[in-house]
Amino acid sequence: MTAPLLVLGNVNVDLVLGPVDGWPEIGTEIEVDRAEMRAGGSAGNTALALTGLGEPHLLIASTGDDPNGVWLRGEFDANNCRWIDDPGMTTTTVGIVHRGGDRAFFTTPGHLQRATPEALLARVDPAPFKGAVAILSGNLLMPKLRDATGDLLTKLRARGWQTAIDPGWPPQGWTDHFRQTMVEWLQLCDHVLLNEEETSGFGGADALLGAIPATSTLIIKRGAEGANAFRNGQNISVAAPQVEVVDTVGAGDTFNAAYLARHIAGASLENALRHGVEIASCAVSTFPRRYK
Repeated sequence: MTAPLLVLGNVNVDLVLGPVDGWPEIGTEIEVDRAEMRAGGSAGNTALALTGLGEPHLLIASTGDDPNGVWLRGEFDANNCRWIDDPGMTTTTVGIVHRGGDRAFFTTPGHLQRATPEALLARVDPAPFKGAVAILSGNLLMPKLRDATGDLLTKLRARGWQTAIDPGWPPQGWTDHFRQTMVEWLQLCDHVLLNEEETSGFGGADALLGAIPATSTLIIKRGAEGANAFRNGQNISVAAPQVEVVDTVGAGDTFNAAYLARHIAGASLENALRHGVEIASCAVSTFPRRYK
């Protein structure tokens, strides 16, 4: 049977360095305490968390055919993946972690710029049952998927999937045109998963709630403050446990994995929200990363 949680979107190589106290002056060099090369990308981080939690899922994504692409595929459980072959360079992201957990990202061109919705949809089976969820992550870093997001969400729904989206930060910024495009996407989503900065960029929680169907769920991830969930007039808040933060890269993607897995299992909105917060808190406070 097809897995009940389908993960679609960006998988790339992450090189995480830090922590740093501010940016060094141009032309200087500093040492950092640690560096880690690992599988990443929003969809990749979600799939890795689902594997760590032992949750059934299927990742559909592409990589380049260079040595980085071969290495990248080897970091995932092959039984939970359908890979798309994309000749050329694999995208790499360098994440600079600042002391206290904030971070900045630098992403190279590569396979993410070449990924197509047609290749993705060709590997998507019908949903195995009502309530199964397909999450589209990081589509704003994938130009061809970005431009076809509305059509992609429509076709996923036609195949019986609930839809979830975590698009990431728009490289072009929160322009009026992009906000209108986002409104069109939101109408096709059962779960909208954003962080505080993305929520603010769109115009705030009230603006988002005015753009999504009343039966859909809006999740706002607030980092160390926890998370909020809105659905059918409900406003549920869950605080995060106090932890010593090691690395916040992928925290929101880990939350997505835990929240959606618990939702599919039939949990209440509050229970699923709490599970997402607790698992993400565990992930950001452990090195090597753990999920439970």
